[in-house]
Amino acid sequence: MGGAQRLLSLFLLLACLQGIVLQQAGTGDPRKPFFERFRRLEEQFRRFQEVTLLRLQEIAGNYNVSYNIDAKVGHLLSKHESLETAANETQAAFHEELRQLTIWTKKLQRKSRQQERRIAAVEESWREREKESGTEKERDTTLLSNLTQEVASQKREGRAVQASLGSLQKVVEGLQDALKNQGSKLDELEQRLKRPEDNEVLLLPGSPLAPAHLLSQPAQAEMETETEAAGGPRPTLKKLQAKHRQRKKLQEESLRLAALSQSRATLSGSFQGQKVPFKGRLGPEAPSSRPGAQGLGQPGPAAEDTASEEREGVPGPREPGKICNVESMLVFPNMSSENFATLKPGFSTELLELSLCTWVSTHANYLGTILSYATEENDNKLVLHGRDAAPRNSIHFVIGDPAFRELPVGRILDGEWHHLCVIWSSIQGRYWFYVDRRLASMGSKFRKGYKIPPGGSLVLGQEQDVPGGGFEPSESFVGFLAGFAMWDRALSPGEVSGIATGNGLPRGAILTLANVSALHGAVRRVSCACLEHCL
Repeated sequence: MGGAQRLLSLFLLLACLQGIVLQQAGTGDPRKPFFERFRRLEEQFRRFQEVTLLRLQEIAGNYNVSYNIDAKVGHLLSKHESLETAANETQAAFHEELRQLTIWTKKLQRKSRQQERRIAAVEESWREREKESGTEKERDTTLLSNLTQEVASQKREGRAVQASLGSLQKVVEGLQDALKNQGSKLDELEQRLKRPEDNEVLLLPGSPLAPAHLLSQPAQAEMETETEAAGGPRPTLKKLQAKHRQRKKLQEESLRLAALSQSRATLSGSFQGQKVPFKGRLGPEAPSSRPGAQGLGQPGPAAEDTASEEREGVPGPREPGKICNVESMLVFPNMSSENFATLKPGFSTELLELSLCTWVSTHANYLGTILSYATEENDNKLVLHGRDAAPRNSIHFVIGDPAFRELPVGRILDGEWHHLCVIWSSIQGRYWFYVDRRLASMGSKFRKGYKIPPGGSLVLGQEQDVPGGGFEPSESFVGFLAGFAMWDRALSPGEVSGIATGNGLPRGAILTLANVSALHGAVRRVSCACLEHCL
């Protein structure tokens, strides 16, 4: 409105100026009437008013247009601001939702990883359970085979006991027959001695019925014959009868004791198949009352020798062995760093699996090092390592030092023969340890994928700190080693049991005691096909 007022004032000012100019221009013309001039002025004012009104209308219209435009622009600006605010809010909400979605995505990823770990753990536990079930099945199979073999061995022992009892019964029957024959001969001798006319003939040294101790002393027989001829046969007959009764009593007692001892030995499993010698002859008796003379019941020196030989007895044939797959035995007599044996040739190729079996007997309170395999790269590529230090009831099974497992050997330290088998598989990463056919220890995740290289030094009885040397006395093996053998594969439980029960060695042995190239120190070799004949 302020602009319109200024325009109106400007038009009025222009109109006044125009009137003044017209008055000055008309001074030279004739004077017009006042009303005419007033009329013209009114008309001019009316035109000016119309023009001004039109102009004001145009200005008002233009003002309204500009006002409307400003309002519209303001409205548009407000809408733009509202839209911008809405867009900002939408963007903020979108960012918030995106952030929430990112958080949920991360949570979902974590949950997915947790689920994957759980699934992996479940799969691993399932595999472990499957392995354990397989191991349990294998263990049950091994126990069943062990039980079956025990039953078979008990049956064999029972049959052996029955056979031994049968042979013992035959021996006893033979002894009884011999006693009957001896009794009949003695009865016949007594009957002949009762006849005085036969005394001289029976007492002659050349008589077939004369006792052996009388044949060894002809002078004494002649003296007794003369005595009987002079004084009568009664004292000699009484002496012979007493001698016969005493001999018969002693024979029955000796037979009873022999049968009792043999039955005990047979039942305890130690029957050796030897016949008990017949101790029919008597030992020397008290000397006769006459100095320098011997009675009929007193044997001479030849009879004493014969009796002593019969008392000692001649040993029968050695009983056949049951474990006859050892071929030879190594003796490690004492604790010394000089006692060892070397094996050549060694491993010709890399080993992914191995089986080591041997018979062991030791009276020491520890089990020393049985085998050591060393290379220039590592002195403990393969070791069955034991030493005279705590704990003494276990040894270390080393595959590529420093990886090792402990093997229990406490029940081996009793001085008896025990069969050991150590088996390792790089393909499975597992090991098995058998003692006397029974699984004593096993484990997994042990050197899976490892290869034992060839070209090293193999030693029995010592642990090598350098190839071929660096021995310590406390790590030496003391005892007996028999039937040592190695394979480049994993033996089955049946094969292990077969070796321990005396069957032939499985095929493909790469090392045995036949590969021993040198014995050092006090070590010596004993050839024995059967384990029972090695000691």
